[in-house]
Amino acid sequence: MGTWRLNEAKSKITSGTTKFTSVTFKDTLGNIKTTQDGITGDGKPIHVEWSGKFDGKDYPVTGDPNADTRSYRKVDDRTLEVTAKKNGKVIATARTAVSADGKTRTANVSGTTSKGKKFKNVAVYDKQ
Repeated sequence: MGTWRLNEAKSKITSGTTKFTSVTFKDTLGNIKTTQDGITGDGKPIHVEWSGKFDGKDYPVTGDPNADTRSYRKVDDRTLEVTAKKNGKVIATARTAVSADGKTRTANVSGTTSKGKKFKNVAVYDKQ
C-alpha cells in the first residue's frame, strides 16, 4: 500500500504507451482503491481510478480510455497479477512485485495498444 513514483531512469516504457508516473494503493477494510496519474501514449494527462478486491474478479475502472475493467490477484505477500480488459477482451497483463525491503515496486506489463501495436514495459517505482 502507499504511494509510488515512477523511476524513469530504471524503467523501460515503450514509446506510444501510457506512462503512469504516480500510483497509490489504499486499503479500506479490505476494499482496495488505486489511483494512477500519468501521460497517455499521445501525451495527454491521465487519471485512473479502480476499487475492488485482490480476488481476480473484474471490477470497473474509470479514466482509462483503453480499459473498462481490471482484476487484481494476489500471488503472495509482495506480488500481484493484473489484467486489464476492454469490452471483455484482455488488452494488457502485468505482474507487479515489491522488493523485499519494501522500497521499490517493479511492474512488468505486456499488451496491445488501441492501435494494435504489441508492447512490453518495465516500470520501476520508488516508495514515497
